[in-house]
Amino acid sequence: MSGTSTPHTDIRSTGWISHLPAPLRPYALLARLDRPIGTWLLFLPGAWGILLAEPHGGVPPLERVRLLVLFAIGSLVMRSAGCVVNDMWDRDIDRQVARTAARPLAAGTLRMRHAAIFLIVLLAIGFTILLQLNTTAQILGASSLILVGLYPLAKRFTWWPQLVMGFTFGFGAPMGYAAVTGFCDRVQLTLYAATIFWQLGFDTIYGFQDMEDDARIGVKSTSRLWQGQARTFVGACYTMSGLALLLAGYLARTGIGFYPAALLCVGWLLWQASTVNPQKPELCLAQFRANRGIGIGVALACLLGLMT
Repeated sequence: MSGTSTPHTDIRSTGWISHLPAPLRPYALLARLDRPIGTWLLFLPGAWGILLAEPHGGVPPLERVRLLVLFAIGSLVMRSAGCVVNDMWDRDIDRQVARTAARPLAAGTLRMRHAAIFLIVLLAIGFTILLQLNTTAQILGASSLILVGLYPLAKRFTWWPQLVMGFTFGFGAPMGYAAVTGFCDRVQLTLYAATIFWQLGFDTIYGFQDMEDDARIGVKSTSRLWQGQARTFVGACYTMSGLALLLAGYLARTGIGFYPAALLCVGWLLWQASTVNPQKPELCLAQFRANRGIGIGVALACLLGLMT
């Protein structure tokens, strides 16, 4: 039975987490293993890149499956590492926000040295997975660590931390593409743009939950910046994402099956943008989580492009 969170915290300590040995539970919570949505949103752009690349290039299906498995494991590990870095930077801020005050570092359940050791273990696993990829993907993967380290700082210095998050979480798209092709090109860059705008949109929706606390403690965000024009801003993000996605499919010369499925996903995004309401945190959370289904839909569109 899955756990449920209260309106005052994003920690889910019930469910399967409660069956872990007590010393392991804070690490599972630190890694956000109680909420796998972040792993999905990190993995899916990589899946897009793997499935969109070289549609007529004779890449063996088992090779794509191997890469999907590696990216799935890597996404779990690196999302966990990113959460550890984020909570190490933000532990003082998290104590002042109702939704995040119970996180292990903010609550004192774990100390900084525990988090640092855990981070080293996660990075070692991620490095092992990275070694299974080609040189171009390895270089891109290593360079993404800069974004992982800088993202938690963005909210302190810019009103656009969600854009930095888009560059960070969307990095799987160019990595996945390079893991198949071994090179970088305009298809890859266009697909990356699609993921950046997509993630800018849904993370802005996610941030609407914290606007009152963020304003009180001075945390900047596109959610606060655009709360008065939420539907216009999110709609613009999703429109740009959809156009870039369709252009990437065209440039990749993917099969005709890609387009109907991709258009359905774009329509879903635009409907979401037309109904977003910053004053309804529960709706914002539900819309944010719905992007897992949208991302899976885009992956299926890329797969149909391969098959047609």
